[in-house]
Amino acid sequence: MKNIVILLFSLSILTSSCGLLKRQYSTPVKVVEKPINVSPTTSKTAAEIYIDQFKNIAIREMNNTGIPASITLAQGILESGSGNSKLAKEANNHFGIKCTSDWAGKTILEDDDNKDDCFRVYKSAEDSFRDHSEFLKRKRYAPLFELQKNDYRGWAIGLKTAGYATNPKYADLLISLVERYNLNRFDQAENGKIQIVREEKIAKEPANTIPKEKVVLETKKTVAMKIYEVKPGDTLVSVSKQFMLAIEDLKRLNELENSNLFPGQLLLVSK
Repeated sequence: MKNIVILLFSLSILTSSCGLLKRQYSTPVKVVEKPINVSPTTSKTAAEIYIDQFKNIAIREMNNTGIPASITLAQGILESGSGNSKLAKEANNHFGIKCTSDWAGKTILEDDDNKDDCFRVYKSAEDSFRDHSEFLKRKRYAPLFELQKNDYRGWAIGLKTAGYATNPKYADLLISLVERYNLNRFDQAENGKIQIVREEKIAKEPANTIPKEKVVLETKKTVAMKIYEVKPGDTLVSVSKQFMLAIEDLKRLNELENSNLFPGQLLLVSK
């Protein structure tokens, strides 16, 4: 009898242990995962964001007209403050194209050469890029379309020579921007036959745009340029101190009518 009692007691302990083990291993195990290390996104400048946003439009215009995508992007960056100027934001006007007698679209007034100069308003930024290409199909710019569409230096110098801008350093500014942001990576060379077909096409749009005599473009050595992109909180005073320039020199170099700056605006900070 004593042996039977011991045997039953042992079986009871064994049964309890098995139940405990069963409950222990049937309980879901909570797995603690290690956090994934995500590298922070590299912050881009306003100009780099602008390039990402409009490079495909510039390339398309280049393929249609022969204007280097690098030049179109450099002009857009410079003249719209990387899309942050009032004209770019309120009028989708990225190239500062003014009203003409044949402009039938909406307009906006903005102080420029004169008070309340009239500027064109576009439905989209893409329309502004397209109109920029059409604007350059004028007689004064005709020789430029005979250049290769990857000749950004020739285009920059040619635009200045043809009087596109009054800033004497305009060509150097464009070249500096192209090389600073490697914009010529978007340009494409073309063989002789394709270039001839393109030239003939442009010559007819509009008709009689090519002058009888070619204009000899002025060539000059590119100077070292320093361009500063305005950050939030910058003022004309702080920028002038940063680059040790007199405020009047800074205004003169950038043809500034007043002391107002906006983020993304590009300033020439070298004489």
